[in-house]
Amino acid sequence: MGQDLVAAYPEAQALFEQADKTLGYPLSQLCFAGPEHALTDTINAQPALVTHSIAVLRALQAIQPGVSPAFVAGHSLGEYSALVAADVLEFADALKLVRERGRVMKEVGEKSPGGIAAIIGMDTATLETVCRETGVQIANYNAPGQIVIAGEKDALARAIELAKARGARHVLPIAVSVAAHSRLMAPVAREFAASVAKTPMRAPQVPVLSNVTALPLVDVDAIRRELVVQLTSPVQWIRSIEHIIAQGTTSFVELGPKDVLARLIRRIHKDAHVVSIGDVASIKALGSEQW
Repeated sequence: MGQDLVAAYPEAQALFEQADKTLGYPLSQLCFAGPEHALTDTINAQPALVTHSIAVLRALQAIQPGVSPAFVAGHSLGEYSALVAADVLEFADALKLVRERGRVMKEVGEKSPGGIAAIIGMDTATLETVCRETGVQIANYNAPGQIVIAGEKDALARAIELAKARGARHVLPIAVSVAAHSRLMAPVAREFAASVAKTPMRAPQVPVLSNVTALPLVDVDAIRRELVVQLTSPVQWIRSIEHIIAQGTTSFVELGPKDVLARLIRRIHKDAHVVSIGDVASIKALGSEQW
Protein backbone atom coordinates (compact mmCIF):
# COMPACT_ATOMS: atom_id res chain seq x y z
CA MET A 1 0.00 0.00 0.00
CA GLY A 2 1.58 3.23 -1.20
CA GLN A 3 4.82 1.86 -2.61
CA ASP A 4 4.02 2.99 -6.15
CA LEU A 5 3.28 6.50 -4.85
CA VAL A 6 6.68 6.69 -3.20
CA ALA A 7 8.40 5.59 -6.40
CA ALA A 8 6.56 8.18 -8.51
CA TYR A 9 6.18 11.23 -6.27
CA PRO A 10 8.91 12.77 -4.08
CA GLU A 11 6.14 14.35 -1.99
CA ALA A 12 4.78 10.91 -1.11
CA GLN A 13 8.26 9.60 -0.35
CA ALA A 14 8.90 12.50 2.01
CA LEU A 15 5.59 11.89 3.74
CA PHE A 16 6.26 8.20 4.40
CA GLU A 17 9.75 9.10 5.68
CA GLN A 18 8.15 11.65 7.99
CA ALA A 19 5.73 9.00 9.24
CA ASP A 20 8.60 6.63 10.08
CA LYS A 21 10.45 9.38 11.93
CA THR A 22 7.36 10.59 13.80
CA LEU A 23 6.31 7.14 14.98
CA GLY A 24 9.81 5.84 15.65
CA TYR A 25 9.37 2.65 13.66
CA PRO A 26 9.24 1.76 9.94
CA LEU A 27 5.54 2.19 9.19
CA SER A 28 6.45 2.50 5.52
CA GLN A 29 7.80 -1.06 5.45
CA LEU A 30 4.62 -2.36 7.07
CA CYS A 31 2.62 -0.59 4.38
CA PHE A 32 4.81 -1.86 1.54
CA ALA A 33 5.61 -5.40 2.68
CA GLY A 34 3.61 -6.31 5.77
CA PRO A 35 3.33 -8.69 7.51
CA GLU A 36 -0.42 -8.30 7.15
CA HIS A 37 -1.20 -9.24 10.76
CA ALA A 38 0.97 -6.35 11.95
CA LEU A 39 -0.43 -3.89 9.41
CA THR A 40 -4.03 -4.72 10.32
CA ASP A 41 -3.43 -4.28 14.05
CA THR A 42 -5.43 -1.11 14.74
CA ILE A 43 -2.42 0.56 16.39
CA ASN A 44 -0.63 0.37 13.03
CA ALA A 45 -3.61 0.36 10.68
CA GLN A 46 -4.86 3.77 11.75
CA PRO A 47 -1.55 5.61 11.13
CA ALA A 48 -1.05 3.61 7.93
CA LEU A 49 -4.40 4.59 6.45
CA VAL A 50 -3.94 8.26 7.34
CA THR A 51 -0.43 8.23 5.88
CA HIS A 52 -1.61 6.64 2.65
CA SER A 53 -4.51 9.04 2.17
CA ILE A 54 -2.34 12.10 2.78
CA ALA A 55 0.36 10.72 0.46
CA VAL A 56 -2.32 10.54 -2.24
CA LEU A 57 -3.33 14.11 -1.40
CA ARG A 58 0.26 15.37 -1.63
CA ALA A 59 0.73 13.63 -4.98
CA LEU A 60 -2.50 15.13 -6.29
CA GLN A 61 -1.48 18.58 -5.09
CA ALA A 62 1.85 18.18 -6.86
CA ILE A 63 0.25 17.57 -10.26
CA GLN A 64 -2.73 19.89 -9.77
CA PRO A 65 -1.43 22.80 -7.67
CA GLY A 66 -3.97 25.35 -6.59
CA VAL A 67 -6.96 23.03 -6.71
CA SER A 68 -9.02 23.47 -3.55
CA PRO A 69 -12.06 21.46 -2.43
CA ALA A 70 -15.37 23.08 -1.55
CA PHE A 71 -15.69 20.67 1.40
CA VAL A 72 -13.71 17.88 3.01
CA ALA A 73 -15.19 14.94 4.89
CA GLY A 74 -13.87 11.67 6.27
CA HIS A 75 -15.60 8.56 7.52
CA SER A 76 -14.59 7.64 11.10
CA LEU A 77 -10.77 7.49 11.01
CA GLY A 78 -10.95 9.39 7.73
CA GLU A 79 -12.02 12.48 9.64
CA TYR A 80 -8.38 12.89 10.71
CA SER A 81 -7.21 12.88 7.10
CA ALA A 82 -9.91 15.46 6.35
CA LEU A 83 -8.57 17.65 9.16
CA VAL A 84 -5.06 17.45 7.70
CA ALA A 85 -6.46 18.34 4.27
CA ALA A 86 -8.23 21.36 5.80
CA ASP A 87 -4.97 22.49 7.46
CA VAL A 88 -6.40 21.97 10.96
CA LEU A 89 -3.80 19.36 11.91
CA GLU A 90 -0.18 19.00 10.91
CA PHE A 91 0.39 15.55 9.45
CA ALA A 92 2.79 14.53 12.24
CA ASP A 93 0.33 15.60 14.94
CA ALA A 94 -2.50 13.70 13.24
CA LEU A 95 -0.29 10.63 13.06
CA LYS A 96 0.49 10.70 16.78
CA LEU A 97 -3.18 11.25 17.58
CA VAL A 98 -4.46 8.33 15.51
CA ARG A 99 -1.74 6.10 16.92
CA GLU A 100 -3.14 6.93 20.37
CA ARG A 101 -6.68 6.42 19.09
CA GLY A 102 -5.68 2.98 17.88
CA ARG A 103 -4.09 2.18 21.23
CA VAL A 104 -7.15 3.09 23.31
CA MET A 105 -9.48 1.30 20.91
CA LYS A 106 -7.37 -1.84 21.14
CA GLU A 107 -7.43 -1.54 24.93
CA VAL A 108 -11.23 -1.48 24.89
CA GLY A 109 -11.34 -4.46 22.55
CA GLU A 110 -9.17 -6.48 24.93
CA LYS A 111 -10.96 -5.49 28.14
CA SER A 112 -14.55 -5.37 26.84
CA PRO A 113 -14.71 -7.32 23.59
CA GLY A 114 -17.44 -6.21 21.26
CA GLY A 115 -18.16 -6.30 17.58
CA ILE A 116 -19.86 -4.72 14.62
CA ALA A 117 -22.12 -5.95 11.86
CA ALA A 118 -23.38 -4.45 8.62
CA ILE A 119 -27.15 -4.67 8.18
CA ILE A 120 -28.22 -4.56 4.53
CA GLY A 121 -31.66 -3.85 3.15
CA MET A 122 -33.52 -2.99 6.34
CA ASP A 123 -35.71 -0.01 7.18
CA THR A 124 -33.77 2.41 9.39
CA ALA A 125 -36.53 2.97 11.93
CA THR A 126 -37.05 -0.77 12.36
CA LEU A 127 -33.33 -1.32 12.88
CA GLU A 128 -33.17 1.49 15.42
CA THR A 129 -35.95 -0.28 17.34
CA VAL A 130 -33.96 -3.53 17.21
CA CYS A 131 -30.96 -1.67 18.64
CA ARG A 132 -32.99 -0.27 21.54
CA GLU A 133 -34.44 -3.69 22.32
CA THR A 134 -31.08 -5.46 22.35
CA GLY A 135 -28.79 -2.81 23.82
CA VAL A 136 -26.59 -2.21 20.78
CA GLN A 137 -26.12 1.04 18.84
CA ILE A 138 -26.02 2.32 15.31
CA ALA A 139 -22.33 2.87 14.54
CA ASN A 140 -22.49 4.06 10.92
CA TYR A 141 -25.33 5.41 8.82
CA ASN A 142 -23.45 4.54 5.64
CA ALA A 143 -26.01 4.68 2.84
CA PRO A 144 -29.69 3.95 2.27
CA GLY A 145 -30.15 0.30 3.13
CA GLN A 146 -26.65 -0.07 4.62
CA ILE A 147 -26.22 0.57 8.33
CA VAL A 148 -23.57 -0.74 10.73
CA ILE A 149 -24.42 -1.66 14.32
CA ALA A 150 -22.02 -2.11 17.23
CA GLY A 151 -22.08 -3.45 20.76
CA GLU A 152 -21.15 -6.12 23.27
CA LYS A 153 -20.83 -9.56 21.66
CA ASP A 154 -23.89 -11.27 23.14
CA ALA A 155 -26.07 -8.22 22.56
CA LEU A 156 -24.80 -7.99 19.00
CA ALA A 157 -25.67 -11.63 18.38
CA ARG A 158 -29.22 -11.00 19.63
CA ALA A 159 -29.51 -7.91 17.45
CA ILE A 160 -28.34 -9.83 14.38
CA GLU A 161 -30.95 -12.55 14.86
CA LEU A 162 -33.70 -10.02 15.52
CA ALA A 163 -32.72 -7.99 12.45
CA LYS A 164 -32.94 -11.11 10.31
CA ALA A 165 -36.34 -11.94 11.77
CA ARG A 166 -37.63 -8.43 11.05
CA GLY A 167 -36.66 -8.25 7.43
CA ALA A 168 -32.95 -7.55 6.96
CA ARG A 169 -31.99 -8.75 3.49
CA HIS A 170 -28.44 -9.56 4.53
CA VAL A 171 -26.37 -9.37 7.71
CA LEU A 172 -22.58 -9.28 7.60
CA PRO A 173 -20.72 -9.65 10.92
CA ILE A 174 -17.31 -7.98 10.63
CA ALA A 175 -14.28 -9.68 12.16
CA VAL A 176 -13.18 -7.07 14.70
CA SER A 177 -13.21 -7.03 18.51
CA VAL A 178 -13.74 -3.28 18.90
CA ALA A 179 -17.26 -1.83 18.99
CA ALA A 180 -16.24 1.54 17.58
CA HIS A 181 -18.74 4.40 17.74
CA SER A 182 -20.58 2.83 20.66
CA ARG A 183 -20.86 3.33 24.41
CA LEU A 184 -18.24 0.60 24.91
CA MET A 185 -15.68 3.26 24.00
CA ALA A 186 -16.77 5.54 26.86
CA PRO A 187 -14.18 4.28 29.41
CA VAL A 188 -11.29 5.58 27.29
CA ALA A 189 -12.93 8.78 26.04
CA ARG A 190 -11.54 10.92 28.87
CA GLU A 191 -8.04 9.54 28.39
CA PHE A 192 -8.22 10.22 24.66
CA ALA A 193 -9.62 13.70 25.33
CA ALA A 194 -6.38 14.57 27.13
CA SER A 195 -4.40 13.67 24.00
CA VAL A 196 -6.75 15.71 21.82
CA ALA A 197 -6.50 18.70 24.17
CA LYS A 198 -2.72 18.92 23.91
CA THR A 199 -2.60 18.50 20.12
CA PRO A 200 -2.03 21.79 18.23
CA MET A 201 -4.89 22.71 15.90
CA ARG A 202 -5.90 25.61 13.66
CA ALA A 203 -9.24 26.81 12.34
CA PRO A 204 -10.17 24.94 9.14
CA GLN A 205 -9.26 26.54 5.82
CA VAL A 206 -12.12 24.73 4.05
CA PRO A 207 -15.35 23.40 5.61
CA VAL A 208 -14.91 20.04 7.37
CA LEU A 209 -18.08 17.98 7.82
CA SER A 210 -18.61 16.54 11.30
CA ASN A 211 -19.16 12.78 11.58
CA VAL A 212 -21.38 13.42 14.59
CA THR A 213 -23.63 16.27 13.39
CA ALA A 214 -23.10 16.20 9.60
CA LEU A 215 -22.53 19.97 9.76
CA PRO A 216 -19.33 21.99 9.24
CA LEU A 217 -16.89 22.16 12.15
CA VAL A 218 -16.31 25.88 12.50
CA ASP A 219 -13.60 26.26 15.15
CA VAL A 220 -10.93 24.42 17.11
CA ASP A 221 -13.06 23.94 20.23
CA ALA A 222 -15.75 22.24 18.15
CA ILE A 223 -13.16 20.02 16.50
CA ARG A 224 -11.67 18.93 19.83
CA ARG A 225 -15.15 18.01 21.10
CA GLU A 226 -15.89 16.20 17.85
CA LEU A 227 -12.86 13.91 18.01
CA VAL A 228 -13.80 12.74 21.50
CA VAL A 229 -17.56 12.44 21.02
CA GLN A 230 -16.97 10.62 17.73
CA LEU A 231 -15.67 7.61 19.67
CA THR A 232 -19.11 6.87 21.12
CA SER A 233 -21.37 8.35 18.42
CA PRO A 234 -22.59 7.08 15.06
CA VAL A 235 -21.00 8.30 11.85
CA GLN A 236 -23.67 10.32 10.03
CA TRP A 237 -22.32 9.67 6.55
CA ILE A 238 -25.65 9.86 4.72
CA ARG A 239 -26.48 13.24 6.22
CA SER A 240 -22.94 14.51 5.58
CA ILE A 241 -23.14 13.76 1.87
CA GLU A 242 -26.67 15.14 1.69
CA HIS A 243 -25.43 18.38 3.29
CA ILE A 244 -22.64 18.75 0.73
CA ILE A 245 -25.02 18.08 -2.15
CA ALA A 246 -27.54 20.57 -0.76
CA GLN A 247 -24.81 23.24 -1.03
CA GLY A 248 -24.51 22.55 -4.76
CA THR A 249 -21.50 20.22 -4.81
CA THR A 250 -22.08 16.92 -6.63
CA SER A 251 -18.52 15.96 -7.60
CA PHE A 252 -16.44 13.96 -5.13
CA VAL A 253 -12.88 12.59 -5.04
CA GLU A 254 -12.16 9.80 -2.56
CA LEU A 255 -8.54 9.51 -1.41
CA GLY A 256 -7.46 6.14 -0.06
CA PRO A 257 -6.59 2.54 -0.89
CA LYS A 258 -10.14 1.41 -1.75
CA ASP A 259 -13.36 2.80 -3.22
CA VAL A 260 -15.71 2.07 -0.30
CA LEU A 261 -16.82 5.68 0.18
CA ALA A 262 -17.25 6.25 -3.54
CA ARG A 263 -19.71 3.37 -3.69
CA LEU A 264 -21.58 4.69 -0.65
CA ILE A 265 -21.83 8.17 -2.15
CA ARG A 266 -23.32 6.76 -5.35
CA ARG A 267 -25.95 4.97 -3.29
CA ILE A 268 -26.78 8.19 -1.44
CA HIS A 269 -27.00 10.28 -4.62
CA LYS A 270 -27.17 8.33 -7.88
CA ASP A 271 -26.19 11.33 -10.02
CA ALA A 272 -23.07 12.20 -8.02
CA HIS A 273 -19.83 12.27 -9.99
CA VAL A 274 -17.40 10.25 -7.87
CA VAL A 275 -13.86 9.02 -8.48
CA SER A 276 -11.60 7.14 -6.11
CA ILE A 277 -7.83 7.61 -6.22
CA GLY A 278 -5.27 5.59 -4.32
CA ASP A 279 -2.42 4.76 -6.68
CA VAL A 280 -0.37 6.34 -9.43
CA ALA A 281 -2.64 5.15 -12.24
CA SER A 282 -5.81 6.56 -10.68
CA ILE A 283 -4.12 9.88 -9.84
CA LYS A 284 -2.99 10.27 -13.46
CA ALA A 285 -6.43 9.27 -14.73
CA LEU A 286 -8.01 12.00 -12.63
CA GLY A 287 -6.28 14.55 -14.83
CA SER A 288 -8.44 13.46 -17.77
CA GLU A 289 -11.71 13.75 -15.83
CA GLN A 290 -14.18 16.48 -16.78
CA TRP A 291 -15.33 18.31 -13.64
